[in-house]
Amino acid sequence: MTSPRSPLYDAVLLDRDGTLIEDVPYNGDPEKVRPVPGAREALERLRAAGLRLAVVTNQSGLARGYVTEEQLRAVHARVEELLGPFDHWAVCPHDDTDGCGCRKPAPGLVHAAARALGTTPGRCLMVGDIGRDMTAALAAGATAVLVPTPVTRPEEVDEAPAVAGDLPGAVDEILRRMRAVQPVVPRTGRAGTVLVVRSDAAGDMLVTGPGIRAVAAGADRVVLLCGPRGRAAAELLPGVDEIIDWPLPWIDAPAPPVDPADIRALTDRLAAVGADEAVIFTSFHQSPLPLALLLRLAGIPRISGISDDYPGSLLDVRHRVPVGVPEPERAASLAAAAGFALPEGDEPVLRLRDDLGLPGRAGTAPRIPADGGTGRDLPAGDYVVVHPGSSVPARACPAQRCTEIVAALAADGHRVVVTGGPDERALTARVAAAGGTDLGGAHDLAGLARILAGARCLVVGNTGPAHLAAAVGTPVVSLFAPTVPFGQWGPYRVPTVRLGDAGAACRDTRATRCPVPGHPCLTRVDPAEVVAAVRLLAPPPPR
Repeated sequence: MTSPRSPLYDAVLLDRDGTLIEDVPYNGDPEKVRPVPGAREALERLRAAGLRLAVVTNQSGLARGYVTEEQLRAVHARVEELLGPFDHWAVCPHDDTDGCGCRKPAPGLVHAAARALGTTPGRCLMVGDIGRDMTAALAAGATAVLVPTPVTRPEEVDEAPAVAGDLPGAVDEILRRMRAVQPVVPRTGRAGTVLVVRSDAAGDMLVTGPGIRAVAAGADRVVLLCGPRGRAAAELLPGVDEIIDWPLPWIDAPAPPVDPADIRALTDRLAAVGADEAVIFTSFHQSPLPLALLLRLAGIPRISGISDDYPGSLLDVRHRVPVGVPEPERAASLAAAAGFALPEGDEPVLRLRDDLGLPGRAGTAPRIPADGGTGRDLPAGDYVVVHPGSSVPARACPAQRCTEIVAALAADGHRVVVTGGPDERALTARVAAAGGTDLGGAHDLAGLARILAGARCLVVGNTGPAHLAAAVGTPVVSLFAPTVPFGQWGPYRVPTVRLGDAGAACRDTRATRCPVPGHPCLTRVDPAEVVAAVRLLAPPPPR
């Protein structure tokens, strides 16, 4: 019997030395192979869950002449004797000086392993013990979990999207995440009309997409309640039949006063939906309970939400999620707790509607207008986008550094497009003057999606366009201020390189304005690092 396909992963990729077995430098002796504690049992749990396993390992001892291929094969045979069979071994035989595309932190081995296992990097999870493993996985679009050892540097721990204490702990997390997005009790019929809620900004709305699509797969009609800041993104999401745009004073910032007449009008509007149930999607620091009370007053009989606080009779499904879970999975897990699952074939990635005319889609033109459509066209895949702005100042890379990044990219031979909203025209003009095409204020959110869909790469902070790029499959160089966890808010399942000081003093403060003078977590990003990251994610096309 074969296990049903997991909504999240097909395969787990594992580093060899320090992750599966004790690290013996340039080991060519099978007798020196020592599995890490609990490795065999942990791997058997993954196999039992239907996951394929591959080893992804740098072995520069081959290039340096310290180990022969015959010795390496003997070591790997011993590893399999002790730990069980692996479905594939992906080995880089090169040294750092060889400039290959397979040696981690390059993503080549991850791509090769995914191909050999008959899947894609997005459906793989990498477990490793150093930053190179994490960088290679993220650059390929895979998920990653770090298991630190004494050789792991503190900054590598800070930068990792997820951290486990040991290999069995990493397996616990993998299996927990797989279970979380699958309904314990699947529905036997359709749900009728379901009200779904996400009252936040555009990026928050986009990362909720997998949860909303899961609800839509099991409902006759989906009505989405959102706020004004998320309306444009809501209009891009598949599975939504109607949108109610209404600000919620306990969500919006700065918070307006509560108007009793407005709350009564909202309650009446929600009652008019005639929903059979509601699913309240929230961020990890928000409560569903104020809205749940209004939904009860509106007569909605079944309400689901994530709440650490005791909900009394306000929630029929009280779901809990550990801190640090990626927001798209957090949303999908709430949908699953309410009994909704993505249909077969729908990956839990960010997606936009199919009728938006994105480049590369069937029946659409593969060219993106430059200069707001008034000048020449840039062929899709022939330019890099830099988006310097952010709705949250603490997450924006300083304008001067963005200007230097554009100059460095242009000097490296890239065509650069600078994007921003209507209120960011002065910023985009300043940044683009260093060598880019200024598209500030020249597009709405759907227009930005089209521009990003044609780009080879996006350079951006932790803001809505990063998630928009993930939704159209464009790689992201993430200039990530650590005020919120990267593993929770980083670009989801799209090739990514994270830059910025992950251990800065602002870490996990959720600050909207930088509490550290000089904004050092992003000011110190070297433009040369950005150029290298773009090369890693999107090598230039032949001219």
